Amino acid sequence: MIRVLHSIDTTGPGGAETVFVNLVKGLDPETFESFAVIRGEGWVCETLRSHEIEPIFVQSRGSFNIKYLLELMRIIRKYRIDIVQSHLLGSNLYCCLAGVLCRVPVITTFHGFVDTSAQERLMGLKTRMINLGSSGIVFVSDGLRKKFVQTFGFSNTKSVTIYNGVDTEIFHPQRDTSIREQLGLKKDDILIGAVGNIRPAKGYDLFLQAARIIHEQYPGTRFVVAGQGAGELYDSLLRLRQELKLEDVFFFLGFQNDAPKFLNNLDIFCLPSTSEGFSISTIEAMACGVPVVATRSGGPEEIISDGEDGRLVKAAVDEIAQSIISLIEDLPCRQRFSVHSIEKIDRCYSIASMIRSYESLLVSNCL
Repeated sequence: MIRVLHSIDTTGPGGAETVFVNLVKGLDPETFESFAVIRGEGWVCETLRSHEIEPIFVQSRGSFNIKYLLELMRIIRKYRIDIVQSHLLGSNLYCCLAGVLCRVPVITTFHGFVDTSAQERLMGLKTRMINLGSSGIVFVSDGLRKKFVQTFGFSNTKSVTIYNGVDTEIFHPQRDTSIREQLGLKKDDILIGAVGNIRPAKGYDLFLQAARIIHEQYPGTRFVVAGQGAGELYDSLLRLRQELKLEDVFFFLGFQNDAPKFLNNLDIFCLPSTSEGFSISTIEAMACGVPVVATRSGGPEEIISDGEDGRLVKAAVDEIAQSIISLIEDLPCRQRFSVHSIEKIDRCYSIASMIRSYESLLVSNCL
């Protein structure tokens, strides 16, 4: 039995947190025994507990939290951990330090370009520590892997790509109208939606401006965003919505606990991001058979075959708007995208395939 310590220093919800939870609960119990270290209460904790997994709380805040490092080392020794699986820059760095000091292998995972930046403080030192302490470095897209190797100096020999997977037993076509009814939509109205917490890289300002163009041409369109939002950026988006006179057309719904239900209310899914490591929300929408328009922002180019199972466009207002309009006008195209999307997810992006890849990596680095 291989004892795995899973670590992430965010509380979710989000794409990285979803992968974290899926690995904790999904590794083969005949081969692996999983322990989860998280910061505290939140979506990750609640989701783990819903699967009868009690996480271990360790406070990870601070620029250099020596108590966090010492506690990770204590947990590794207490539970006789064989290998550590960590996610995101902060957790990756501390777990690598703990792994070196405890002589335990560590697999680190990076989920997006927003994990770090060229301006990240002491990034060169952090990269060297992760290169030293990692037995394997996972990236969720090949573009992300190449970018991190070239820009930050991550070890090319240790780096691998494992695409995120979606649980098709949960995400599948099952038409729902509850959100449409909540918004007062008519039967023939077109609902266009996006999923993701409100952050600069999500490009919701582009989505709002594209919505203005679309709605002027098709007054029966409505727009929704599912994701947590607060602070200055969220306030600026609300001001932009007001300036564009879209208060009764464009809705920020906050975090939606039932993502499959939300997606199955949509007629078209839009990913307006300026930067994406992979985009779990895109493959979830495709698994539900929702036609997708996504920006060329990193990960989507490795998911979508343009014109076959979705549309890829520049992260520009006019291109997003015109691509969505073309789908509104072409029902057979939307139906074709739906069929091909479902087939692709089953073939290429299943959660079972993702978990098998991580299992193989964990086993090989314990030998």
